[in-house]
Amino acid sequence: MKCDKKDLLLYAVTDRSWLGEETLCMQVEKALRGGATFVQLREKYLTEEAFLAEAAEIKELCKQYGVPFVINDNVRIAKEIDADGVHVGQDDMEAGNVREILGQDKIIGVSAHNVEEALRAEAHGADYLGVGAAFSTSSKPDAGNISHDTIRAICEAVKIPVIAIGGINRENILQLGGNGLCGVAVISAIFAQKDIEAATAELRKLSEQMIRV
Repeated sequence: MKCDKKDLLLYAVTDRSWLGEETLCMQVEKALRGGATFVQLREKYLTEEAFLAEAAEIKELCKQYGVPFVINDNVRIAKEIDADGVHVGQDDMEAGNVREILGQDKIIGVSAHNVEEALRAEAHGADYLGVGAAFSTSSKPDAGNISHDTIRAICEAVKIPVIAIGGINRENILQLGGNGLCGVAVISAIFAQKDIEAATAELRKLSEQMIRV
């Protein structure tokens, strides 16, 4: 499965911080019902057995909704459960090496913070870029913000789709308009909300508005 530009409009990145009495799969389904167009499973602390079970369950859920599903960082688990792809950071495996493991038909996303990193990722076969942090974020407090001029420069430098990530919410998303982005990736703006489905639906409309600016 290859991702289309439109698949990246509203990219939901999971986080277990706000589960309460729900499972992650339940929360992901609410986001999908609200209009999330892409799902990334981001897990840092689960055992491998629990990670595999959760990944397989969410993969099937995303398949029902026709939404691409990728794993954050863990190429081996992405291969084992036959996820649609993987998203890797600058400190992880190069996109070209990921491609050798997963094959030509899988989606590979790469994080980038400047034009040089973006061009290198594109040259190594990335399908899309996640750039940021666009705003201050509690999810990755060590991630330095990049200017919106840098975001625009990255979008202009590469031919592959670019999404912004980092601290994006309903109040600031429209500030990203006019930079050439095809979408946004969000975490707390979806999963920390009391009504995940409604929050996602609102962000979907705002994302559509943002890319038209």
